[in-house]
Amino acid sequence: MGQIIGITGGIASGKSSVSLYLQELGFTIIDADLASRAVVEPGEEAFHQVVRAFGEDILLADGTIDRAKLGSIIFHDQEKRLLLNSIVHPAVRKWMRLKTEEALAAGKETVFMDIPLLFESKLTYMVEKTLLIYADERVQLERLMNRNGLSEAEALARIHSQMPLADKKALADAIIDNNGELRETKKQVRAILNEWHVI
Repeated sequence: MGQIIGITGGIASGKSSVSLYLQELGFTIIDADLASRAVVEPGEEAFHQVVRAFGEDILLADGTIDRAKLGSIIFHDQEKRLLLNSIVHPAVRKWMRLKTEEALAAGKETVFMDIPLLFESKLTYMVEKTLLIYADERVQLERLMNRNGLSEAEALARIHSQMPLADKKALADAIIDNNGELRETKKQVRAILNEWHVI
C-alpha cells in the first residue's frame, strides 16, 4: 500500500518550486489548485451545480465559468462564498482521491497532495504525513511584491489573511526552510524523503 504525503505552505513560500523538484524526482503530485479548476470545467457535475446556484450570467461566451466574475461575487458576500465552497470543495476532494488511487494503482509508492490550505481546511485526514514549506514573512513579502507586482500593503494583507506559518509549524510532521537558495531547499527535501524512507 502506498503512502500519501501532504505538502502545504503559505503564499509565496516557494511551495511550487518544491513540488516541481518532487516531480523531477519522479513523484506524482496531485495539485488542489489544479483540481479546483478541473472540477468546474463544462460538463463536470460541480460546473452544473455552480451555474444552477449563481445563474448563467457567470458564464463567458465560450461557455466556461468567468472565474474573475465569480471571484468578485463571492469576495463581497460570505454566504455566496460558503455556497460555492460547499459545491467545489467536496468535488475537489473527490477528484484528488480519484487521481491518488489511479497513481497508486499504477504502481506509485508515494503520492504527494499539494494542498495550500491543508491545515485551514482541516484536510489532514486525507494524508498520512504533512510537509510544510516555510519562509519568513519578510521573504514572502519580497517574493509577492516582485511576483505579483503588489504594493507592500497589498502583499501584507494577503499574507495575513492566511493562518500564521508559526501555527502551521506546530502542526506539520516536517518543515522545509525555504528562505535560502533552491539547492539548500532541495538538500532538505532529500534528507526528509530519506528519513521517511521514500527514496
